[in-house]
Amino acid sequence: MADPTARTLQLLELLQSSYQRTVAELAERLAVDERTVRRDVARLIEAGVHVESLRGRYGGYRLAPGRRVLPVVFSGEEAVAVFLGLAHAQAASGEPELAVQTALSKVKRAMRPDDAERIDAVLGTVTRGARHGDVVPDPAVMLALAEAVRLRSVVDLRYRNREGVPSRRRVHPYGLLAYAGRWYLVALDAEKSEERAFRVDRVRAARPLSETFDAPRRPDAAAWLVEHFADADYRWRILLRIRATEEHIRAHLPPSVARIERLDRTAEEAGESGPPLHRAEIHAESLDWIPAVIAALDCEVVIDRPDELRDRVKGAAARMLRAASVEER
Repeated sequence: MADPTARTLQLLELLQSSYQRTVAELAERLAVDERTVRRDVARLIEAGVHVESLRGRYGGYRLAPGRRVLPVVFSGEEAVAVFLGLAHAQAASGEPELAVQTALSKVKRAMRPDDAERIDAVLGTVTRGARHGDVVPDPAVMLALAEAVRLRSVVDLRYRNREGVPSRRRVHPYGLLAYAGRWYLVALDAEKSEERAFRVDRVRAARPLSETFDAPRRPDAAAWLVEHFADADYRWRILLRIRATEEHIRAHLPPSVARIERLDRTAEEAGESGPPLHRAEIHAESLDWIPAVIAALDCEVVIDRPDELRDRVKGAAARMLRAASVEER
């Protein structure tokens, strides 16, 4: 390698990737003689990198313990992987968002300027939800999707549904965000002409095409995703009347779970006191979790539909009464 600067940077990467390197090994990897290796090590030391010399039969060089530095060059995929890892760690530890941003800024300083600008633009398209989840997607897929969102590029998507059945789709992606523990791509399925939410961890491959698309009429991907979950075509459609404030109801039934409508505005205008009455509409695949939510609401609740839910609540109430009536022995 003729360029001394590039060779010295490669030398640093070799030292970082192993506890210790012999002079002969470094000379072979760099395609230079041992004297050149020693000169390059001297350059690193002059630049402030703490390199230790080890004597003896198996001597050579190593970075001083506790003195490792960031890798010299991050690829785009590596930067996205760091971003996802930092975001996941932040959610798990409760560290402030500032810690993620400062750490990511240090990573970007270790990138080539053009790559750093590209990553800034790409990550600017990513909408972070209230918490990051336990499922971390493939960084290469995230990078491809984020760039497609930014450039409004049509994407050839290879996807597996919840049953694991593979499919191939052409989509117009306009949102990439974390919600309730997972990353989602909000996009228009071009063949079916309908908006869809794709779980990014189920995307097998994403190939942006040269074709572009116009901005969607409703670009708020986060709001659409919440509505999508609330209106999902699940087995059960549940209607409840709940006498409580919307704030109290939302503590147990977030927007992605239930639609809420105020029913007694006329009573409020007439000056009547007491908690307001709301109708909650829930779409659910199972009724098993609903009785526990009704109990947790701890207020007046009337089940309008389905009848099967009334039976579930009666059964749960009977079990609770039996548990409460057992005498201590």
